[in-house]
Amino acid sequence: MEDETHEVPVRRRREEERDPAQSKKGLILLLGLVMGGALIAVMALFGMKDNAIYSKPVDQLVAEKAKFTDKQVRAEGNLVHGSLVKRDSPCEYRFTIQKNGVEVPVRFPQCVVPDTFRDVPDMDVGVTVEGELRADNTFDATTVLAKCPSKYEMKERAGRGEKMPHGEIDGT
Repeated sequence: MEDETHEVPVRRRREEERDPAQSKKGLILLLGLVMGGALIAVMALFGMKDNAIYSKPVDQLVAEKAKFTDKQVRAEGNLVHGSLVKRDSPCEYRFTIQKNGVEVPVRFPQCVVPDTFRDVPDMDVGVTVEGELRADNTFDATTVLAKCPSKYEMKERAGRGEKMPHGEIDGT
């Protein structure tokens, strides 16, 4: 009989501990946390939408000019041979990139470009520029990236007698 008497108070305590107000508070807290997380996710997705930078080949960028004019974009193409010019005052580089016959003149108002950004005869130099496309189809670049051929490509090219695009800097 001692066992029966002892279990009754334990059972009553457990029933007393289940307070409906506490369960409701826990549910409200959980619901608030879930809604807060969802709100943060939505804000991150839509907030970043305006700051996204599109990357397009030059021909597509010009074809969709109205959508990209005066917005931050990345344009990809090949350096047009003979178009790379450096000005000292003010210090800037000007060159033209092209893709599928569409050419875009680029202005890069800085003094330093990547070492691999060289106009090498008989070699296509892939270029990615970041900046803004203007209404007159010119591009004001804030960043210039040159695609350097991989060492495997260069081994193949060396076998055909070609030199590395950055191998002849300043006549060396």
